[in-house]
Formats: sequence, C-alpha cells, structure tokens
Amino acid sequence: MNLRSGKNVNGIAALVPQELVHRLEPISLRARLVVEGFLTGLHRSPYHGFSVEFAEHRMYQPGDPLRHLDWKVVGRTDRYYIKQYQEETNLRAMVVLDVSGSMGFKGGGAVTKAEYSRTVAAALIHLLLTQRDAVGLAPFDSTLRELLQPRSAITWRDELFTALVRNEPGGETSLGEALHKVAERLGRRGLVILISDMLDDPEPLLEGLHHFRHNGHEVLALQILDPREMDFAFDREARFVELESGKSLSANPWQVGSDYRSEMRRFLETLREGCARHRVQHHLLTTDTPVEQALLALLLARQRMG
Repeated sequence: MNLRSGKNVNGIAALVPQELVHRLEPISLRARLVVEGFLTGLHRSPYHGFSVEFAEHRMYQPGDPLRHLDWKVVGRTDRYYIKQYQEETNLRAMVVLDVSGSMGFKGGGAVTKAEYSRTVAAALIHLLLTQRDAVGLAPFDSTLRELLQPRSAITWRDELFTALVRNEPGGETSLGEALHKVAERLGRRGLVILISDMLDDPEPLLEGLHHFRHNGHEVLALQILDPREMDFAFDREARFVELESGKSLSANPWQVGSDYRSEMRRFLETLREGCARHRVQHHLLTTDTPVEQALLALLLARQRMG
C-alpha cells in the first residue's frame, strides 16, 4: 500500500492528516516485516499448532456456493469439500497502550520506549488481524485517550495504525485508573494486552489488572523498559529530569546507582509476584530486545487460553 500516492483500496490516505502519512507507512512496514520474520522462524521451531488459517472443511451439500469449493481437495480425493469459515472470530483482543510522558525516554536503547512499544503494538495488531482475530486499541496516559473496540476486518489495521501514530507520548501516568476505565467498557471475554513501562504505584496497577481477570479476561502484561532504567549505567554526574512532571535532580551515578538498582529489583519483584497472584502473564522487555519476543509472549498466552 502506497500511502503517499493517495491511491489505495482502503481510502486511508484521505482519512489520515498529511503530517501522519509519513509516520504511518514505516510502522506498517515494520509490523509486516517483524511478523513475517517471526512466522518464518516459528515454522522451524517446536511450537506447533499455531496457524494463520482458521478455515475448516465440510462435505458439499446441494445449494452451497460453488465458489467455496476447495478444488485442490477435489483434485486429490475426488470428493467435494466446502471451505467453511468461522463466523465468530477466534479471539477478541484489546491492546492497552501506555502513551504517558515517561514512555518518551531513551537511554541505552536505539529508540524511545514509546517508539519500541508502538512497533510491538503494530506487530501484534498485524498478526492478530492476519489470523482473523478481532483487535482493538486503548491508548492512555493519566486517562483513557480513546477506545477503539475490537474488529476483525483486515482494513481495520490502518485505522489502528493511524491511532498509534497520532497518540504521541505526553502527560502523567495513572495506570490503575486507566485500566479500570478500559475494563468497564470491554465486552465479552478475550485477551487484554497491556504495553507499558509500568512505572507507577504497583498496587493500583495490580488492582486494575485484577479487574480484567475478575471479568474473565486473560491478561498479557508486556513491561517495556530502557536498558539504562535497569542498570543505571551512567558514567558522569547528570541532571535527571522526570518526563511527566518536569521535576529534576542532579546526582552522581556512582553514589546513588547501588540504591537505585536495589529499589528497581524490589519494584520488579513486587510486580512479578502481584501478576502471578492475579494470574497475569508478565513479560519484561527492554528496548534492545527483538520485538519477536513480544510475539512469542502472545503465542504462549494463546496456548494457555487454548
């Protein structure tokens, strides 16, 4: 699809503001390449039973549309089978994406947490829609910015990608409040995929995740951090600025690094234990981790649901 030409079957170029067009096309390309590479590797892996084709066959009956005949099966078996597609989608998924100011941080990674998270979200959306699953998007900061309810049409992908690029990081974080708002507005049971740095008070966050579980949803929590947020490997005195509030603090890394790393370990352990308690699948990814790891986490989540 060439968005620059303004000519495509979905008519998306007419709907997307021009300043978003140049940012939308690379996201679409990255998502497609990541998913295609992942599926190629998956076919060589021990993970079987994961398919992007969910059609099944049944014997032809008089009155069935001939266009649904599987001619390859007819040629091999001399029997007439119809390709029967599921009217209901295999899965309903909601991607809940953190777009608060802290996601704009870039330290040891090649991209910001927001850019990495956007690529992860786009790849997951592309994969789910390719499987004929329904997927929606809920970007948030201190509140829920918008809610795009799950749909399964492949043309829905462009709408979701457009929402990804227009929601730039900014604002403060209120994870628990945002998660409760999404949980209250979700329909029937499905899979909730949270993509966030989760740098907030753990208790409200865990309560929000529990809200989804209480409503019967499976939850996959992808925690995205920059490598420097993990190791605090700064080599000189610096002024550290909180991206959400603008508050700053000057410090010597060699004086505070040990305490910082200890606090980070305790924080992450609290999250892991809380997620395990609420039966939420927690996966920590840093921005130097291949995005395919997020797709593998999705695969494991789906195997658990099955």
